[in-house]
Parts: sequence; C-alpha cells; structure tokens
Amino acid sequence: MTAKKAEKDTAPEKKEETTGTEEVAVPKKFEALVKQIEELSLLDASELVSILEKKLGVSAAAPMMMAGAATPAAGEAEDSVPSTVTVELTDVGSNKIGVIKALRAITELGLKEAKDLADGAPAVVKENVAREEAEEMKKQLEEAGGTVTLK
Repeated sequence: MTAKKAEKDTAPEKKEETTGTEEVAVPKKFEALVKQIEELSLLDASELVSILEKKLGVSAAAPMMMAGAATPAAGEAEDSVPSTVTVELTDVGSNKIGVIKALRAITELGLKEAKDLADGAPAVVKENVAREEAEEMKKQLEEAGGTVTLK
C-alpha cells in the first residue's frame, strides 16, 4: 500500500452537510447525532443548548471580541469619559488677534507668550483641565475664530 492510500484508509469519513449557505463537514461518528439535532424544533434545540451549558459549564455565546464592539450602556458612557482633558489649539483661523486675546484671558499669559502659542498651533493650551472648564475654553476660543480639540 502507498502512503496516500494508507492515509486515505485511516482518515475518518466525512459527509458534507449544508446549512444555509455554509457547507459543514460532519465526521461519520457524529452523523446520527447531527441528524437527531437537525430534527429538533427550535424550542427543543434551545432547551438542549441550555442543558448542555449547565451540565458542561460552558457558554454557547460568542466571545466579546468576536461579537464586535458593543456600545456602552448609559451608566458606562459616563465612566468612559475622562474627567480631565487637554485643550489643544489646532488652528488659529482668520482672526488671529481675537484668538490671542482669548488665549490671554484663558491662560493669563502675557501678549508675547499668547502670540507664540497661537503661532505654534497646533499647540497645547492647558493640560489636565476639568471637562466643564475645557468645554468653556473651547467655546471661547472657537468664538474668537480658532479651532480647538479636546483630548
């Protein structure tokens, strides 16, 4: 006997089954069991899954990383938002003088320092700022004509 023939003789026989659009190879030893399960009603199949989960201590649910990104619940959404953020001036816009004035009011910098900060955009205006205070800074800078991001 050749190696291929010996391999073929010892390999388990498989029967191709179709479920919807996917073909599934069923080993011969499981054919009868699969046939019985296929004949169950949906309610009976669901009950069987529950019994097997309890008996074997497993879950038929897909793992979270396989299920995709889940949207956070309302309570989790607040927890995922950081309490402090960094305010970054990304663009000065067409009203550079107005943005410099807003920077001076927000940061209490001198005129030269505020101008250098505006000229260096994108630049960090303030770090570790409370979210409410950061939103207020963003509002003031955007009203002056600048573009701001909160990180």
